[in-house]
Amino acid sequence: MKRINLTAIIALIFSVSMFAQSNNEEVELYQSVFGMGKKAVVTEFMSIEGETSTDFWALYDEYETARKQHGQKRIELINNYVNGYTTLDDEKTKVVIKEMISLGKEYDKLITKYYKKVSKTCGAKAGGQFYQIEAYFQSVVRLTLMEEIPFIGEFDK
Repeated sequence: MKRINLTAIIALIFSVSMFAQSNNEEVELYQSVFGMGKKAVVTEFMSIEGETSTDFWALYDEYETARKQHGQKRIELINNYVNGYTTLDDEKTKVVIKEMISLGKEYDKLITKYYKKVSKTCGAKAGGQFYQIEAYFQSVVRLTLMEEIPFIGEFDK
């Protein structure tokens, strides 16, 4: 397995933890910076050459556009959660969790859709690599967010 550039991952973690504290203009800036660093890591990880490479990057750019829209929704949900944390009751908690589950399902559909597209266009190995690196990034993002925001009821004790 190729080693992923640790510096890029650290930059990713830093940018993700900043999302919850940012306004929309800052979020766009962080996503732009994150996208450039992420693309460098994906380039290093993927083993695609020639015409297939051109096809892959066209699909990847399309995927990134959709992923960023999904990321915006996640940022809004986190901001709403953080801003309303002290007033969470049972009903508000149900809404937050329902939205979290919905976003998770949306992301799973998105990555599955592009895994299929990349596999069909560039081959199963490239599709598998795409899925693996994107799942890795998603896991890092989720872990970072879980470490940065309080659990429901954490400060009630």
